[in-house]
Amino acid sequence: MRRLPVYLLLDTSGSMTGEPIEAVKNGVQVMISSLRQNPQAIETAFISIITFDSEAKQVVPLTDLASFQMVDIRATGTTSLGEALKLVSTCMDNEVTKTTAEQKGDWKPLVFIMTDGIPTDDWQLGLEEFRKRKTAFTVACAAGSAADSSLLKQITENVVTLDTADSQSIAKFFTWVSASIGVSSTKVEDGGQEVTGMGELPPPPAELNIVT
Repeated sequence: MRRLPVYLLLDTSGSMTGEPIEAVKNGVQVMISSLRQNPQAIETAFISIITFDSEAKQVVPLTDLASFQMVDIRATGTTSLGEALKLVSTCMDNEVTKTTAEQKGDWKPLVFIMTDGIPTDDWQLGLEEFRKRKTAFTVACAAGSAADSSLLKQITENVVTLDTADSQSIAKFFTWVSASIGVSSTKVEDGGQEVTGMGELPPPPAELNIVT
């Protein structure tokens, strides 16, 4: 079975304390519940959660939807986005099955990054590593006014912004991520095709602004 790996890189720095971090936890739960209703996603989507604050951690390894259990995450520390990009590169190396002459490997991973601030580490070093890996697409979300969408644009073409990092906006982001994973899993299951860019994803809700 070819899996569709999905990596969520979530900012858990101190500025996410309170409403934002609670909204992220709820958002992940709602996303998982919604994907469990989707027969194609249940078959193919495997989800991993990486958090980044003063360090990056893979808090949930690549897991099928039926077994997925969210862990408690807390907001503290600085914003090690570079570490997160380095870590997701290593996780993809270790967890994603490569295609060989004998077997078809997993589908190319989908990566969703959400941050409410500016990286406090050498993010370009992490980006160099990340660029060496192939993903189907990467979406970065700048949540609130303190995040720098032009910096995220250097990581991926696909950048969306939320005007505020409140519970309603963050919930909408996760609903859209869930729909995007659903569309991607349907495409690979039914047509054997990978989604390659934002144009093939469901239109984002009004709260999400696409950065052109």
